[in-house]
This record gives sequence, C-alpha cells and structure tokens, in this order.
Amino acid sequence: MQKILGYMRKAIAEYDLIHDGDRICVGVSGGKDSVVMLLGLSLLRRFIGIDYELVGVTLDPGFNGEKGDYSAIARLCEENNIEYHVIQTQIGEIVFDIRQETNPCSLCARMRRGALHSATKDYGCNKIALGHNYDDAVETFMMNLFTEGRIGCFQPTNYLSRRDITLIRPLVFAPEKEITRAAHKNDLPIVKSKCPADGHTNRQRTKDFIHDMEQSDHGFKDRIFGAMKRANIDGWGGVNYVPPEKKY
Repeated sequence: MQKILGYMRKAIAEYDLIHDGDRICVGVSGGKDSVVMLLGLSLLRRFIGIDYELVGVTLDPGFNGEKGDYSAIARLCEENNIEYHVIQTQIGEIVFDIRQETNPCSLCARMRRGALHSATKDYGCNKIALGHNYDDAVETFMMNLFTEGRIGCFQPTNYLSRRDITLIRPLVFAPEKEITRAAHKNDLPIVKSKCPADGHTNRQRTKDFIHDMEQSDHGFKDRIFGAMKRANIDGWGGVNYVPPEKKY
C-alpha cells in the first residue's frame, strides 16, 4: 500500500482535500478503487498529521433483485475501527426493470449520487470521498471531448452548496494498475459488480481506446493528464496553480 499512500498524500496536499475535524463519508461500492481508498484513508490517519473520522457507506443497488454480500467489507471496517453502513436501495429495479433504460449509466449515477449525498448528511459527515483514479480522470476528459464536444472533467474536489457537502477524490493520482496491485497484494475483499451493463458502456469503450493508444504511443495518458493540469481544467492545476507565461 505504500505507493497508494504516496499518491493519496500528494492528492490531499495538492488539492487541500482533508482538514482537522472532518468526518468523511467514504462511498464503498465494493470495487477495488473504493476498497483500496477506504483502507488507504484509514492507514493515513496514523501518520498524516490530520485528525479526521471515516464512515464507510455502501449503497446496495439490488441488481437482478438480489442483495449484495458485503460482510467481508464489514469485517475490514471492524478491523480498522471504521464505522460502516450498508443501505438497501431499489436502484437496480428502477433503472433496469421499471424504466428499462437503454443507456442506464446516467440515471444510475444520478440516483446513487443523490442517495450518497443523503447518507452523508444522515451520518453527520461534511465530506464525501469517491474512488475515482488517474485513469478515470483521463477517460472522463476524453469522453467529454469525443461524446459531448466539450473540454472538461470531474473535479478533484468541489463544494456542493445545496447540500453543504464537499466532495473529494483522494485517488486521482493513483493509476488503476497500482490500485489493482495493492488490492491483490493486500488480499482486500472485492465485491464483483452484478450490474447487467458492466463491461458494455461508453466508458469501457473509451478505456479500450486509451489502452490501444497507450500501447502504440507510450505516454499518451500522461500527456493528456499533464495538459489538464497545465491548463488548470476544472481545478486540476491544484491550489498553488500559477498560469504559465504566454509566449509571443
């Protein structure tokens, strides 16, 4: 986990993500990113010099009408002194059975976001931590560019004024391959997604495209991410961003 902790410390410092007294709702889907982030935030409490609390929250979507088994994640939280809650939802039924969405990801994301925001307030938290990683940031930028024709990405952190909640993404410097390695090396409990659309989304197609480009043009991802930081797109330049001097 040492590499992951290094990436997280860098993100926390560069984007001013966590402060003394924060009570952070950690969205734990059960996937590798969220579980690694949960453990990483717990381990960081021991030496980072910031006093904060963690509350793990899993929204069970009930895909295919079945409850998910998150007992292994509950044990991980108990071992690391993390408060943990599983919230049963009808997201899967609404998206796939009732609405029968042909493009389900958008509605599912909105419903999960709303439920997680509510849980954050219910459990007395002032921040939400989401497990988006380095690869997710590059993929989102490319999806926005190619699909919507706009330059933009999600933010490393942003304040949600209507809810009075700050959203943070501590894994944004961590490459997906390092997260996968950390999950396997530490034998972390990963809950496989039962989403019927898993592996057949626009994000997966974008991921495949970027992988192919990286194979033929090494450094492709790093250059895109570097451009986002240098242009300070959606706050990616960090709290100490200084615009580069213009050359004429």
